[in-house]
Amino acid sequence: MFPRQPVLPAPAFILGGLLLLLAGCAGQPAAPPSSEAQTASSSPCPVCPETTPQPPPAKPLRQARWEEVQGWNDDNLAEAQSALLESCNALAKQPVWRGVCEAARALPQNAAQDAMLRAFFEARFQPWQVVNPDASTEGLVTGYYEPLLRGSRKRNKTFAHAIYGVPDDLLTIDLGELHPELKHLRLRGRLDGRKVVPYWARAELTPRSAALAGKALLWVADPIELFFLQVQGSGRVELPDGRRVRVGYADQNGHPYRSIGRWLVEQGELKLEQASMQGIQAWARAHPGRLNELLNVNPSFVFFRELPDNGGGPPGALGVPLTPGRSIAVDPRAIPLGAPVFLSTTFPASERPLTRLVMAQDTGGAIKGAVRADFFWGFGAEAGAQAGRMRQPGRMWVLLPNGFTPPEATPNAK
Repeated sequence: MFPRQPVLPAPAFILGGLLLLLAGCAGQPAAPPSSEAQTASSSPCPVCPETTPQPPPAKPLRQARWEEVQGWNDDNLAEAQSALLESCNALAKQPVWRGVCEAARALPQNAAQDAMLRAFFEARFQPWQVVNPDASTEGLVTGYYEPLLRGSRKRNKTFAHAIYGVPDDLLTIDLGELHPELKHLRLRGRLDGRKVVPYWARAELTPRSAALAGKALLWVADPIELFFLQVQGSGRVELPDGRRVRVGYADQNGHPYRSIGRWLVEQGELKLEQASMQGIQAWARAHPGRLNELLNVNPSFVFFRELPDNGGGPPGALGVPLTPGRSIAVDPRAIPLGAPVFLSTTFPASERPLTRLVMAQDTGGAIKGAVRADFFWGFGAEAGAQAGRMRQPGRMWVLLPNGFTPPEATPNAK
């Protein structure tokens, strides 16, 4: 389970090198060499060890054939049609997608059109297998969902834990405006005099009333459920009168996500197979005195905004509603946001195949790497039960319009 974030946050330490980044340095500044290192580099080494040149990392997309897409003929593609049309609402503005989206909108929408949709994709799209830097093709598939919490508009003894909006002092610096190659990086910080410094981490932020004063949107009953709301990035809050309010991701404090489940395993508190969302919640409720210690392991903190509840899924990073069972979160550095992806994995904690056409409509702060996906299960307790147990191996194929070869792709695979 990972935080839903429209843009991948840069690590907080990058703030210290912001001027170097803006000057054109996309990496970390190298430490100045010592005088000893300078001397060594200025003369030939007497005995140089043999080194084996390392191959360059594989590009994340490799051209494939339709018969190589595992499970392609087993899915009911008609169930993905509405998700495809949602993607097209955003993609059709791009010339490369305009033609296929117009054709997709012209297709009939009913469950009997599976064969027509299959023919549509095979005629108009090219499959590209997603590849890791080491050229392997298997990666991790987790799950997420939209939870329901009990809450109130006012704080009281029952509802004492706040869902916060964006603080006034949080700065966002979009590096992509100056450097297109950094388009997926945004820095968060705050002003300390005339200096931009990292924003408060969770442990610093939670008790800091000045930063959060007046920013509480709602108050909820359960602090561990609130933590997992931040992990999911969207949810609904049921008020005492039965009305429900939807909240969604608005921003984040810029600190990287750290898994509290992994920390519990490292501390010997849980076994690896117990470190699901449900297992973590059970441990937290059994150890209330250590709750803050546990939550502060993750320095990341998510801020929310209220959203209209139109009966559909919450909006993802693409800006369109997510479709349960047909939307995934991806790393947009490897997979174009909005693109159809054929996912070959298994159901949570089982070997039963889960092979589906899904749409890359969301991102997440911990969804990093090429063959990496977070599968959206939907809303409520049942979806949460599936999402909390999902940690499966999987393979992925991105479907791109014919004739389009992205720069991160390797064409003409044999």
